[in-house]
Amino acid sequence: MLLQNRVNKKELKKRIQEETIKRITVSFYRYVLIDNPPLLRDSLFEQWNNLHILGRIYVAHEGINAQICVPEENWEIFIFNLYQDVRFKDVPLKIAVEDNGKSFYKLTIKVRPKIVADGLDDNAFDVTNVGNHLTAKQFNEAMENPETIIVDMRNHYESEVGKFVGAITPDADTFREELPIVLEELKDKKDHKILMYCTGGVRCEKASAYLKHHGFTDVNQLHGGVIDYVRQIKAEGLPSKFIGKNFVFDERVGERITEDIISECHQCGAPCDTHVNCANDDCHLLFIQCDKCAAEMKGCCTPECMRIAALPEEEQRAIRKGRKKEDSLSVYKSRLRPDLKEILAKAKPIN
Repeated sequence: MLLQNRVNKKELKKRIQEETIKRITVSFYRYVLIDNPPLLRDSLFEQWNNLHILGRIYVAHEGINAQICVPEENWEIFIFNLYQDVRFKDVPLKIAVEDNGKSFYKLTIKVRPKIVADGLDDNAFDVTNVGNHLTAKQFNEAMENPETIIVDMRNHYESEVGKFVGAITPDADTFREELPIVLEELKDKKDHKILMYCTGGVRCEKASAYLKHHGFTDVNQLHGGVIDYVRQIKAEGLPSKFIGKNFVFDERVGERITEDIISECHQCGAPCDTHVNCANDDCHLLFIQCDKCAAEMKGCCTPECMRIAALPEEEQRAIRKGRKKEDSLSVYKSRLRPDLKEILAKAKPIN
């Protein structure tokens, strides 16, 4: 059996858009010893492919980190099979609050050195000595104390569109970059109550242990992350202290939590919190674009990308083939942060 997908991206996206079955988008993680990650990877791919599950999953010796969408008709058998594995018995599942069933268009399971790239030497500290896990209600209550420090353990493009009120939002592109920034920013606050949060909780597991290792005495984390926070406040009728959108790493890009718009279009400055990837496949820059700019720029970030994206596919491929790797426009997420307003201001009018 071929344990990977061979269908091109455009065809897969077309299939998922035309699909009529209902799907449930769910994420979960667990730090647990996995002796043979490649074996688990192949086993999961065979199981989940047969159940028509789509998503992105990372498997490592230290555990699993999964974001998937499951056909509603196969949900019970998926849960049964997952919990049959003692390593994943009763693993907490975070179900999406906004779900159109189109979160993923293929099944990708990769073996990685770690389930989250953190750049840490796990042998240098006790990674199991994590912070206190707080419910949504406990997190809200802890925020009421003005001495409490709230730290967003997500990347800048995530906190840009949504965050907890009063949270510190480090200007970092990756989790690896963020950890030393947080440590430096809080170096004189080791006796304060620290509240940490991320999307689903997995980044806070490692980050809270890292802070405790460095002498922080009262480290707490939002159990289940923002995803489960929203589920809890809705179930219990609690106020949301998270405003805006929760950025998610799938085709939806974001889940609307409150109607607050705390960011702006990167091209014109209008209030907006819609993340898009540049329509030029050789760029794919992640940026915020309002409907007006999306129409004028045809989904592109700059006039040059707009010009390339308008070319026939054969010519686009020729440009990519002839360009040296180091000169590629390709970027990962938003590590490249061009000033799109300045670029458009200097650009010649587009005919």
